[in-house]
Amino acid sequence: MADATLRPEYISFDCYGTLINFNIVPATRQLLAGRIPEEQMQQFLRDFRAYRYDQVCGDYYGYQQVLQDAFDRVCRKWELARSDDAGARFAEAVLGWGPHADVPAALSIMGENYKLVVLSNADTSFLDVSVPKLGAAFHAVYSAEQAGAYKPRYQAFEYMLDQLDAVPEQFLHVSSHTRYDLMPAHDLGFTNTVLLDRGYDPPGPGYNYATVRSLEELNRILGL
Repeated sequence: MADATLRPEYISFDCYGTLINFNIVPATRQLLAGRIPEEQMQQFLRDFRAYRYDQVCGDYYGYQQVLQDAFDRVCRKWELARSDDAGARFAEAVLGWGPHADVPAALSIMGENYKLVVLSNADTSFLDVSVPKLGAAFHAVYSAEQAGAYKPRYQAFEYMLDQLDAVPEQFLHVSSHTRYDLMPAHDLGFTNTVLLDRGYDPPGPGYNYATVRSLEELNRILGL
C-alpha cells in the first residue's frame, strides 16, 4: 500500500484492538486484586497476552472459554489459584468496550467509498453487540465462530475469501496485530496490508505492511 491510486475492492479489518478498544486490563486487575504486587502486574499482563495467542492456535471453540483457559494457564504459571468466573467476567468486559476515538467518523467516510469487511477473533454474539458501535455500514462481518478457526489460522482468512468469492489481491487488510493478522495475511498473498499501530504488538520487519497511527491517516493515504 503506497498511495491514493490504490483502489481495493474490499477493506477488511480486525475488530478488537483495531476498531474496538481492547481494554482487558481493568477486568484483569479486578481478578488479581491483592494477589500479586503492582510491580509485577505488567509482566503478568504480557504473559496473559501470550497465552491468549497460544490458546487460539488450535481447534476453534467459544471465545469466553478461550479467555477462561488462557487465564487459567497464566495463573498456573504464576502459582495462583484459578478464578472460576474469569471467562464470564472477561466476556462481560468485551461487550462493554467501545470504538477507539479515531474510528467512527473516519470509518464512516471510508464506508462511503469502499466495501468494508470485519474478520474477527470472536464469536458472532460478541460482534452483534460491538460492530453497531463502530458507526459505519459493513458489507460483511465474519466471526471466528463462522470460520471455525481463529486468526492466525489461515482457515479464518480462507473463509473470508471463500464467502466473498475473492482473492487476496482484492483486499486492503488493516489490523493493529502483527502476529494475528499481518503475518498470516502476508503468507497467504495479501499484498496490501496496514498496521494501525495501537501499541499492542511488536513490529514484524519483512512483512511489507504500511504503518499508520489513525484511520484518518489511512483515509488521507487513500485520497479520502
